[in-house]
Amino acid sequence: MILAEPKCVWYSVVPAPRLLQTDKGRWKVAPESSRGANHQCPLPKSPFPMNDLKIFSGRAHPDLSGRICDYLGVPLGQRSLADFPDGEISCRIEEDVRGRDVFLIQPTCPPVNDALMELLIMLDSCKRASAERITTVLPYFGYARQDRKDEGRVPITAKMVADIISRAGADRVLTLDLHAPQIQGFFDVPVDHLYAAPVLNEHFLKMDLNPEELVIVSPDEGSIKRALGHAKRLGGRVAIIDKRRSSAEDTQQENIIGGPVDGKICLMFDDMISTAGSICGAAKKLKEVGAREIHVATTHAVFCGPAVERLTEADLAGVVCTDSIPRAADQMPPRTHVLGIAPLLGEAIKRIHRNESVSRLFT
Repeated sequence: MILAEPKCVWYSVVPAPRLLQTDKGRWKVAPESSRGANHQCPLPKSPFPMNDLKIFSGRAHPDLSGRICDYLGVPLGQRSLADFPDGEISCRIEEDVRGRDVFLIQPTCPPVNDALMELLIMLDSCKRASAERITTVLPYFGYARQDRKDEGRVPITAKMVADIISRAGADRVLTLDLHAPQIQGFFDVPVDHLYAAPVLNEHFLKMDLNPEELVIVSPDEGSIKRALGHAKRLGGRVAIIDKRRSSAEDTQQENIIGGPVDGKICLMFDDMISTAGSICGAAKKLKEVGAREIHVATTHAVFCGPAVERLTEADLAGVVCTDSIPRAADQMPPRTHVLGIAPLLGEAIKRIHRNESVSRLFT
């Protein structure tokens, strides 16, 4: 999407009142007619011209940061990041950021702790260098699974990490497909929450699938709203997998609600695939009840532990993911399509920089 330059709004400039001295030596305000006519001057919509935009990348995903800068037509900012012999992180911003609108791009993906700490150090560097505004761009937000206290003596890590990022100096957060939408409220700064659904939907629309043969599958109860959104755009019926979790790693798929899926093409959407236990268990259950084809789509390809092996062995027609997390070709299961999100993030950065609506990207 290419946007025209922002339009100018008009405001009236009223000259300051002119004072006249009377015969008795007192002062009075001159009549408006003698002050001169009002003038109209253009006022730019954004307080930041594009040359005040600075984008820096951590070491977690520099390729994505480069593609975002290519979309925007701006250079990627220069910074020096290194590790001390004891493992501490050294950071120096190599460009002047005083009074600039700064965007720091860093998914907190594995190794999560290193990526998060590096982001915090970059935030502190920019804040101490007198940046006017710092926006943290999180294509993937780690530590998001524990977003509530579902049993005694457990943390709410999503809230804790949100607090740390806010306190470190972030004035704004731009992120993509949070594990739970309520995490936006954990931040004490404005959050722009993007969705990869348009990118994923466009991929399946190009496949020209018959809506009468489609079933959009939610792999658990928490993804029902996501499945309904995809069904509204792609067509087809909706089915829900009844998932029971026995531990952090073990899940059991008991029933299928909705459908039917017999002889149908199933599209299963989730925000992330970690160990792929839930997704592969759901795919197995769908095959047992007669699904003809199963396609899996996810925003964040975490793919840790046995995920690649499980997805390779599963009876899947294809796996679709975005490049929110860096993955080499040999770290992907076969028949995997990786979709780029740089235009989506780049457009959002441009709109934030110009103080324009981000939600209009999805209307």
